[in-house]
Amino acid sequence: MKGPFHLAFPVNDLNEARRFYGELLGCPEGRSSDTWIDFDLFGHQIVTHLSPAGRAPAIANKVDADDVPVPHFGVVLPMDEWRKLADKLTTKGVTFVIEPKIRFEGEAGEQATMFFLDPSGNALEFKGFKDLNSVFAK
Repeated sequence: MKGPFHLAFPVNDLNEARRFYGELLGCPEGRSSDTWIDFDLFGHQIVTHLSPAGRAPAIANKVDADDVPVPHFGVVLPMDEWRKLADKLTTKGVTFVIEPKIRFEGEAGEQATMFFLDPSGNALEFKGFKDLNSVFAK
C-alpha cells in the first residue's frame, strides 16, 4: 500500500511558515492551531510545529561535488513540474543553497535538483525526473 508521507518539523515563526509554505510554495493549508500548521506538500502532509528553540544543527555531505545539507526533505516531481517550480522560485528571488541543476547527467538516476532553506533554516530539496520510474535506478 502506498500513501502520502507525514513529516513534522520545527519552525521559529508560524506566520513566516504560512507565507513560505502557503504563499511561496503554494501548499494548501489544512488544520492548524496556535502551535502548528498542516500543509499539503504535493499530496503529502507536512506539519510545521512552533519551536522557538529552533532545530538541531545541520551538517553537509558531498553528493556529486555539492555540499548537500543534512537533514533535508522535499518532493520528487515530474520534470515539467520541477522546471515550473524552479522558474517560480528563481523569479521570486529565492536564495538557493544549491542552484537548480542536473545531477548525475547521463547516468542511472539522472535528476534535476535544487536546495533552499525555509525561513527557520530547514533545508528542502526538490528533484525532477524525466521518468519517475527511474527514481531508484542503480
